[in-house]
Amino acid sequence: MSARDGILLIGGNGFLGSALARALAGAGNAVHVLSRSVEPGRRGGIAYHRGSQDDTAVVAALLSECRTVVHLASTTTPGSSARSPAIDTEENLLPATKLAEVMSVLPPDRLLFVSSGGAVYGNPDRLPVDESLAPRPLSYHAAGKVALEALFAAFAQANGVSLAILRPSNIYGPGQPLRSGFGLVRTLLEKALRAEPVEMWGDGSAVRDYLFIDDAVEACSRLIGNPQATGLFNAGSETGTSIRELITLVAQVTGRTSMVVQRPARGTDVRAIVLDCTRLRAATAWTPTVALQEGLERAWTWARDSAM
Repeated sequence: MSARDGILLIGGNGFLGSALARALAGAGNAVHVLSRSVEPGRRGGIAYHRGSQDDTAVVAALLSECRTVVHLASTTTPGSSARSPAIDTEENLLPATKLAEVMSVLPPDRLLFVSSGGAVYGNPDRLPVDESLAPRPLSYHAAGKVALEALFAAFAQANGVSLAILRPSNIYGPGQPLRSGFGLVRTLLEKALRAEPVEMWGDGSAVRDYLFIDDAVEACSRLIGNPQATGLFNAGSETGTSIRELITLVAQVTGRTSMVVQRPARGTDVRAIVLDCTRLRAATAWTPTVALQEGLERAWTWARDSAM
């Protein structure tokens, strides 16, 4: 390998980042993970570095080894930033602006930004929605994602960098950590494990597109390996499932029915989203392979075994 053949995953210690790092390392790549919450060192063929995307010295040193950068760093959810519009600016936008400044000194050849297909489109007039629809963010979190898309697009244009922006739907599957306000599938499985009631915001008619973790990793990997594929790309199952339908499916898979406690609908929640992935399929031959029923069964087996 040459001096810059590494792949840098910024914020790569989360659910998607960890799975992607393992897949890339398993394919023989030199993988570096930068995260504020990771123990430094080398494990499983992956080099882990503690730090933030705005740590100039740390990022500059990693860029000298990596010509591919994947940006996965995010600290918010639509719910967590609902009452604090400054959070996304302070914790996501400003650090990313500093990152762009550092990268401009030694630009990568390839930049992949993982955005959010489940949030940026708001409530589209038609489904499934493709990348031609202008973003209509309903939350500060979604607005922050749109701003980051624009920031990285400007950076790529100014520095001649091949940029792909991936807009995945709701990712779930084995290995997903339990995090308040994030990951409905993971939350429902945990409630089933603990025999606890489930909170449902609204009447349960809201529709989501659920993407299995392996399919999300494959979408990222194919974009990394296809630098000619630039611009916006949706990645989802292309199938809509209402929250009530998901609750029923989880009960069938787990054999455990949780009591549902209905709460008032929240203004930051999208009513319905299903993604059209034609553009990603045409550019990389990617297609989702794990149906929701199978994905839930695999996620449940992992959650149940992990609790033992």
